[in-house]
Amino acid sequence: MDDRIHEHAEVLVDWSAQVEAGDDVVVNVSEGAHELAVAVAEELGTRGANMVTLYSSGEVSRAYLRAHDGDFEADPDHELALVENADVVLSLGGGRNTSATADVPGEKRQAKSKASQGIREAYMDTDWVSTVHPTRSLAQQAGMAYEEYQDFVYDAVLRDWESLADEMAKMKEILDDGSEVRVVKADTDITMSIEGRTAVNSAASVRYDSHNLPSGEVFTAPYDTEGEVFFDVPMTFRGKQVRDVHLTFEDGEVVDYSAGENEAVLAEILETDEGARRLGELGIGMNRGIDRFTDNILFDEKMGDTIHMAVGRAYDSNLPEGESGNQSAVHVDMITDMSEDSFMAVDGEVVQRNGTFRWEDGFEG
Repeated sequence: MDDRIHEHAEVLVDWSAQVEAGDDVVVNVSEGAHELAVAVAEELGTRGANMVTLYSSGEVSRAYLRAHDGDFEADPDHELALVENADVVLSLGGGRNTSATADVPGEKRQAKSKASQGIREAYMDTDWVSTVHPTRSLAQQAGMAYEEYQDFVYDAVLRDWESLADEMAKMKEILDDGSEVRVVKADTDITMSIEGRTAVNSAASVRYDSHNLPSGEVFTAPYDTEGEVFFDVPMTFRGKQVRDVHLTFEDGEVVDYSAGENEAVLAEILETDEGARRLGELGIGMNRGIDRFTDNILFDEKMGDTIHMAVGRAYDSNLPEGESGNQSAVHVDMITDMSEDSFMAVDGEVVQRNGTFRWEDGFEG
């Protein structure tokens, strides 16, 4: 086994999930992630945690959803109980076919998503962490040779996370002290309120309220969104690649939308429920170890020189105690490239221009 797989597992269990002796841990293993699962199991055993493993497969999900009549039971007891009693949930992504569920009818996706609301809430209450094991299908989706993709993944995952956390704290402070964010580039001029919100320094550890490995973003929960935004980074949603998304917001809600490819998928997302037409997240990518787009949101949204926004659910970690943010059965991130002819301003002061932050060399105010 590649030594980097063991390093990946150690970072996941120790730094990211902070697993301790006696913790009840659910490990959700995707197709192709077997080697990482073995390494993670060894780490959990060494720490005296209690482990249950689940098998995750796009082809299995496709078979179930296509065969079902669509009248899904809300939050089945056996599934809900497992998550409610877990301290930690680790999701090891991989897969054999990134488009395995592409032909599942949209209405069934929506029905299943709405019926699983309580399970998602219970999942969010655990110390959950999602990561990805490099597989050949993901390498193909990224347009890379398999060995090249392995190097890419481990360059993004095996980082000095404490040093990156210190750097990202600068952006967190700016957002915490700010009231309004404006993003401007070609076909984009959008403003959103962040007054009263708390930004998360997402340094790949639950100690920072961060739940992805790799991570490397600072995110908050905006509201009162106005203007238009163009997402020029293609992403695969529900098995289909969506390109060139344009959203127009009025009074905080999407009032017009378009996509250059697979617009029907975008429509399906926005029509899920009322909250799906509002922003739940604004994220600023700051992981310079990610140097190219790979059509995988776990990596692409963390890349330096990018900003992403998610329609749908807002995270409680961004909200004041006792306050509810935007609610939805979806949380779908979309990315815009900020490397050229762009700026982001907080309360009128430019903090990023052409992908360079104001504390970095080469910043032009």
